Amino acid sequence: MKRENKYENLPLALCVDDLMSVLGIGRNSAYALVRSGQIRSIRIGNQIRIPRDALKDFLQGDPR
Repeated sequence: MKRENKYENLPLALCVDDLMSVLGIGRNSAYALVRSGQIRSIRIGNQIRIPRDALKDFLQGDPR
């Protein structure tokens, strides 16, 4: 995913690769955030999806 300028332009559910791109972090760091529960995620089959609002909560320091 290319870097987006606006929160509204992000997909409703990001994959780990999207999260990596948005936060400018590596794969291990992205998966660590998901595994630790620091960022909310859902699993759909074998895929991990991060709701757009979960990214916003994480960036605002809201641990919902």
